[in-house]
Amino acid sequence: MNTRWTVDAVLLDMDGTLLDTEKVYFDSLVAALNVCGYTDDIVALCHSMVGLPGPVCEAMLRDHYGVAFPLAEVNQAFLEHRDEMMRSGLPLKPGTLALLDALALAERPIAIVTSSSRRSAERNLTLAGIRNRFDTLLTLDDVAQGKPDPELYLKAAARLGVTPASCIAVEDSNHGVAAAHAAGAITLMVPDMAPPTDETRAKCAAVLPDLNAVLALLQERGAL
Repeated sequence: MNTRWTVDAVLLDMDGTLLDTEKVYFDSLVAALNVCGYTDDIVALCHSMVGLPGPVCEAMLRDHYGVAFPLAEVNQAFLEHRDEMMRSGLPLKPGTLALLDALALAERPIAIVTSSSRRSAERNLTLAGIRNRFDTLLTLDDVAQGKPDPELYLKAAARLGVTPASCIAVEDSNHGVAAAHAAGAITLMVPDMAPPTDETRAKCAAVLPDLNAVLALLQERGAL
């Protein structure tokens, strides 16, 4: 018989988990690098940044290309491409609304836990039409270290007045899973751009195909 979970709150990553944004970011970075003359081996480099905070990605680009890397120019090209892709709105990942509806019906406290800035999180959640679903929003602006550091998850649990061990965390990236697991949360992964490594799988209570499967598992384990 499956172990029942005692769950006091659900902590949700945003980009790539609820919102279909990671491909937008990935394609925009590749396009920006191409426009600025960088074309060799950029796909693997961009994949390695999935789930990391913006400042960390910028540091990785400088480390990879050297001190002469035109960061401001690449950032401007990235923003232009991203904004063009988002102009018609921002799609949700499959199962997002069903999961949020079930959590609301069960009166289960929830929080967004994202490595994005507050400005970016507010914009993206609003574009996707779900900003009003969340009273608690933890972003990179609230911590000294973003994911894979556990600080965001620890602060989210504290903000909700629960222990991390009584929280379900839902993530899409290896870095996000590392953060949630280090905080002590029951960690579920719905992979997006990057598949889970063996190390990541070992940190997950389950690796699932979509948020509909997350909902089904929470119901099966008595968490809803």
